[in-house]
Amino acid sequence: MPTTRPPAIVRAATTADVARICDICSAAYAVTYADLLPQAYIERTIRDFYHPARVEKEVSAAPPHWLGYQVVEEDGRVLGAAGGGMIGPGTGELFVIYLDPQERNRGLGTLLLDRVTAQTVAAGAKEMWVSVTPGNQRGIPFYEARGFSVVERVKA
Repeated sequence: MPTTRPPAIVRAATTADVARICDICSAAYAVTYADLLPQAYIERTIRDFYHPARVEKEVSAAPPHWLGYQVVEEDGRVLGAAGGGMIGPGTGELFVIYLDPQERNRGLGTLLLDRVTAQTVAAGAKEMWVSVTPGNQRGIPFYEARGFSVVERVKA
């Protein structure tokens, strides 16, 4: 008889999740941008954004600009993390969303996106923004399949 996985849940992150969030975001960032950005830039970004001291400060919400890290968990194991906030009146933004690279294409990213979207809508968002590096074929198809479209291209 086949075994089934328990359903995934999305919840607010806690400080107990910090190490796992750092691991997931670091690994997923490295995989996502390996062919798009210089290795030194990837390493610097991971070092600057996904270290425990910073992530621990960002676990909690600081509304309206940051609504806290959200995690998707299955069978007690955190498999992804996301976070967003408000960037202006009526405008939310998804700032970060990453899954353990081994756990993609299972609907977990959609669960995280839905959670952050609900948070921004509750905070007054009428629209949601996300920034994606050109050529990011892990992110762009994901966002397009969920109704996002290119509004503008901005040189980084």
